[in-house]
Amino acid sequence: MLNPASFTRQLSDQIALAKSLVVIAKESKNLQFAWELSAQIRYLQILLSKAATRRSSLTIRESGNAIKDMALLLFQPQQLHYDSGTMIMRLKAKIHSLEEQMSTVSDNSSKFGQLAAEEVPKSLYCLDVQLTTEWFRNPNVQRRLSGGKSNVWKLEDNNLYHFCVFSDNILATSVVVNSTAVNSEHPENVVFHLVTDKINYAPMKAWFSMNDFRGITVEVQKIEDFSWLNASHVPVLRQLQGSETKNYYFTGNVDKKTPIKFRNPKYLSMLNHLRFYIPEVVPALRKVIFLDDDVVVQKDLSGLFSVDLNGNVNGAVETCTETFHRYHKYLNYSHPLIQSHFDPDACGWAFKMNVFDLVEWRKRNVSGIYHYWQEKNIDRTLWKLGTLPPGLLTFYGLIEPLDPSWHVLGLGYTNVDHKLISKGTVLHYNGNSKPWLKIGIEKYKPLWEKYVAYDYPILQQCNVH
Repeated sequence: MLNPASFTRQLSDQIALAKSLVVIAKESKNLQFAWELSAQIRYLQILLSKAATRRSSLTIRESGNAIKDMALLLFQPQQLHYDSGTMIMRLKAKIHSLEEQMSTVSDNSSKFGQLAAEEVPKSLYCLDVQLTTEWFRNPNVQRRLSGGKSNVWKLEDNNLYHFCVFSDNILATSVVVNSTAVNSEHPENVVFHLVTDKINYAPMKAWFSMNDFRGITVEVQKIEDFSWLNASHVPVLRQLQGSETKNYYFTGNVDKKTPIKFRNPKYLSMLNHLRFYIPEVVPALRKVIFLDDDVVVQKDLSGLFSVDLNGNVNGAVETCTETFHRYHKYLNYSHPLIQSHFDPDACGWAFKMNVFDLVEWRKRNVSGIYHYWQEKNIDRTLWKLGTLPPGLLTFYGLIEPLDPSWHVLGLGYTNVDHKLISKGTVLHYNGNSKPWLKIGIEKYKPLWEKYVAYDYPILQQCNVH
């Protein structure tokens, strides 16, 4: 007599075998038998689903007849004179063919998805060009940024709420700033420190000169003006300028086994690594909130500035509710340096909405820790690419967990519980499906688009929609 715990396993085995026979029956033009098998497979799947829903094992009464009926069906191939040896060989060949097809489709899907994510929409390119023209053509636009010199004192006032965004995407940055302003209880106390590159510097300044955003203060800088950002001081800059690194990112010839998502040329931009130098970007400040350009703010953020970090440097939402968000997912634990310094089951955390205590940062020389690990990873044996792995190493033991409602992730690649979204303060479109791209997830786009002024003349001229 079978015990109840074995029923689920036996049903699963029967379903797997039946699915294989369905393929063979169809190839043998035995459509009636294929239909009977498919119907019984569906019935067994319903039984398993009900058991899983109630979180209990199947009973003999539930599964006994089902197992018997499927066994009778599985016995039929012998009566239909299917040659077992030929059947097995055909089945193996079919499985091999399907695996190859699945692998090809998966690779192509990954490549095309990555290419779509990296592509700059024509409308955003047009926006850059139009804003650049406006900046150099209209002196009044240049004078209006940050309200002229009257607001300069705010840039260093530690009694205000300071935010940092480093981006070359004007529209995305605008949404971050606008959503923060709209949901701020005291926008006059909000200061944004924006850093971009020399290509986007003029259009970024033009956009934030031409828009008020409820009176918040906006500072725009370009990364090329930071004299301290040089190859002798910043190891990652020296690495990014190397021919081997560029070859790795753009061709993948160094390691063809590395997935294409890890060879995204965006990692060559120092804007992506500037988050490790925030104390030098805003040297007069004691505390800032770092926001990436793929987030939208839907509640007031001032409460984050009063969160006690308990002597830690980085306030962040942990992401270890599932095992794949722990340290062993991101780091190479076959390397002795990683093994000896970091717990593989340590909790990962989100690196795109963070509260940084810059006093503690400077005291603990966090940027120096980052330099150390970048130098050790010059051959990319500790981790592949990106900023989260070195962030996990740099801030190890320096993280203060924040309430998960402060930062809700996943809107750029997966389904997110509606309740989590409604309670979330910052929504994060991490993943390839950014809301400003055609491949963005449609049901999450309205949360982002409500902060885009689509009726603005320049946006209409550039067909931004």
